[in-house]
Amino acid sequence: MPPEGERLVVGLVRGVHGLDGTVRVEPLSDDAARFEPGARLFPEVSPRRLTVEWAQADAPGLLVRFREVQTREAADRLRGVYLEAIAPAADLGPDEYWWHEVIGVPVTTGSGEALGAVDDIFRAGGSEVYVVRGGPRGELLVPAVRSVILEFAPRDGRRVVDAEALGLDEMRPRRRRGRRSSKAGVAAGDGATEPRANRATDLPEAGRA
Repeated sequence: MPPEGERLVVGLVRGVHGLDGTVRVEPLSDDAARFEPGARLFPEVSPRRLTVEWAQADAPGLLVRFREVQTREAADRLRGVYLEAIAPAADLGPDEYWWHEVIGVPVTTGSGEALGAVDDIFRAGGSEVYVVRGGPRGELLVPAVRSVILEFAPRDGRRVVDAEALGLDEMRPRRRRGRRSSKAGVAAGDGATEPRANRATDLPEAGRA
């Protein structure tokens, strides 16, 4: 890793285009300057520098050519590789976080149930979705919207979500198996409730790079 400072993931090479070394990139940053001509990027976990020679929109991503990559064979070696940039010195806003600060943060419900931790982040439309794994409910997809997030403090290791908004039923402990009783039935009013729909109000983005 170069000595300039911490590096942040800003893109993913999805494929190659043509024979001159051009690659197809999925941007993972909301800073367009990351791919302007002259910008320097690094393949993940590598000191090798890549200088953007040119880039253009190619929905849903970008076509990018690096000065150091001139052939299709060289470009093919970047396929599936994340691209990193040096973290800027400027501080983020009070409600903004880098994605690497959010990964690994424990997630609980308002009642204190542990759901696991944030294991991955991806964008869907104009907002972000957190992939939560490692809890008793298995993998959960948690959208970054105010109707779901009750508390969001990654640097303090807290992320509290609304279980009802996610459609999570209350988990009840299993009863021990024993002798059958002479009566069986369902208590009046015992039924499932439909999950509340999510409002499309975005939280401040956690993934600005």
